[in-house]
Amino acid sequence: MTVESVRPAQAENRAWREPPLAGGGVPLLGHGWKLARDPLSFMSRLREHGDVVRLKLGPKTVYAVTAPDLTGALALNPDFKIDGPLWESLEGLLGKEGVATANGPRHRRQRRTIQPAFRLDAIPNYGPIMEEEAHALTERWQPGQTVDCTAESFRVAVRIAARCLLRGDYMDERAERLCNALAVVFQGMYRRMVVPLGPLYRLPLPANREFNRALADLHLLVDEIVAERRASGQRPDDLLTALLEAKDENGDPIGEQEIHDQVVAILTPGSETVASTIMWLLQVLAEHPEHADKVQKEVESLTDGARPVAFDDVRRLTHTNNVVVEAMRLRPAVWILTRRAVADTELGGYRIPAGADIVYSPYAIQRDPRSYAHNLEFDPDRWLPERAKEVPKYAMSPFSVGNRKCPSDHFSMAQLTLITAALATKYRFEQVPGSDDATRVGITLRPQKLLLRPVLR
Repeated sequence: MTVESVRPAQAENRAWREPPLAGGGVPLLGHGWKLARDPLSFMSRLREHGDVVRLKLGPKTVYAVTAPDLTGALALNPDFKIDGPLWESLEGLLGKEGVATANGPRHRRQRRTIQPAFRLDAIPNYGPIMEEEAHALTERWQPGQTVDCTAESFRVAVRIAARCLLRGDYMDERAERLCNALAVVFQGMYRRMVVPLGPLYRLPLPANREFNRALADLHLLVDEIVAERRASGQRPDDLLTALLEAKDENGDPIGEQEIHDQVVAILTPGSETVASTIMWLLQVLAEHPEHADKVQKEVESLTDGARPVAFDDVRRLTHTNNVVVEAMRLRPAVWILTRRAVADTELGGYRIPAGADIVYSPYAIQRDPRSYAHNLEFDPDRWLPERAKEVPKYAMSPFSVGNRKCPSDHFSMAQLTLITAALATKYRFEQVPGSDDATRVGITLRPQKLLLRPVLR
């Protein structure tokens, strides 16, 4: 029996309930005001009202899902597609032709194109580049000098992505441009998502002009990368070559816009999320020196202190990996996700009408005291096998699940673990005056302005 064959009967099911409406909305803006003002607290409190809750964002009704099992059902159910406020706000950056925003047959074909670059057996090919960049980071920093963690995290994230996946020699200037532009673009997209005021964002106001300039520079950066590859005549075995040689459903070369959008998806959201996670890992190493010490000892137990940590060590760095996972639990780079219902359907006993937007927060799910004992404590040991089984299914899905699971999950975890090990082995870290590790909320989460002083071990 197909999904389609049961929908008519489901649509007649009058036992489905209407989800409760969250309190605290204001005229015109609804709950958008609270979501913009203190989004993390707002999303974290919604489960008190139910597993599914109705919100008002401007004139729109949006359904918030707060229980981990329902977020899993949402991600796996074909009645819900990638769409809604988040993706609409991201279209100006990601376009409509890339794997991040596509649905249906186009999405499946695009995943087939890019998946070989991220297969588990392909990741070791990137090991030497990851090692080189991780250790170059430790050599570039000088003991006692202040490190701007935002710029440095973007630099290493962009360089690894560009060198591994695009085989490009993209130096620091481009990483700096990407860092500056993304900071403006993601903040502007977040405002457009939670306060959808439409035409007002087209007015020539200073914030709108700054947003448009940053967005234009991001797209120019991608055009430069594609143009340079075409002009070189080179066809290395990398993801960009796969895109340039890819065929559409009719066997014709894919269009220029799709190539552009796919490269955008490789360099921008990927670099933003990895860089944000590196920032939080640096904050963790400074705030929890006991775990930084355990990482150092773990590395030295594998290397005998006679060589730098290597890519081949990554799978045996158990505690280091758990530090990365726990940092991602408490400070997920992607803290909010949206879907759209393609048919009248049910979720957790509640009716979700066709066309409705659904929102959920990995940040709230991963900090829920119903799922985690001592939920706000930084405790990497909760990911030891004997304890990890206590965590409810879907209460920790940093790369999502199902056919929308991030294809670069193993690639990202390898570089994050290696970078954490390299940094913790060489340095201890201290925050310096002027540093602000408060959470900066946009489409992603990152520290407001993290400034650290590395101290040689």
